[in-house]
Amino acid sequence: MNYNSIISALPYSKPFLFVDEILEVNAEACKGTYTFLEDAYFYKGHFKDHPVTPGVILTECMSQIGVVCLGIYLLNSLVDTKSLAAEEIEIALSSTQIDFFLPIYPGEQVRVVSKKEYFRFHKLKCAVEMFNSNNELVCRGMIAGMMKT
Repeated sequence: MNYNSIISALPYSKPFLFVDEILEVNAEACKGTYTFLEDAYFYKGHFKDHPVTPGVILTECMSQIGVVCLGIYLLNSLVDTKSLAAEEIEIALSSTQIDFFLPIYPGEQVRVVSKKEYFRFHKLKCAVEMFNSNNELVCRGMIAGMMKT
C-alpha cells in the first residue's frame, strides 16, 4: 500500500485535513508531517495579536497521522481489496490524554510519531509524540479510537 492511498482514504478534507506526508508506516508505527498554514481559520482570535495553534488542533493532527493513518494501514492489511476508500472506513475517537510542552505558531511544520500499543476488537491505541522542526518535543500522549470497515 502506498502512502498516498492512505492519505486519500482519510475521511477529512481541507481545511480540516492535518496530514501533508506520511514518512513511514508499518504494522507497529506511523510517522508523518504537517505544516500549519499561516492563514488557517483557527488562528483568528487564538490568541489576539499573537496566534498560537490550539491544543485541540495539535491533538487532531496527532490523531490523524498517528492513529487514523496507522489504522487505515492496519485495516487494509486485514482485507483482500487493493486499498480501502474513505467511505468504507468507520472511525471514532474514543480517548485522548495529551501533555503539551511547546507552542506551535502559524507556518511551522511538525512531525508526528506514533507507536501502536494495541489493535484489537476494532480499537487502536497509540503512544503519539509531536516534534517541531528543531526536533523538540511539542506534545505527547495516548490516543485511542475505534476503526472498522
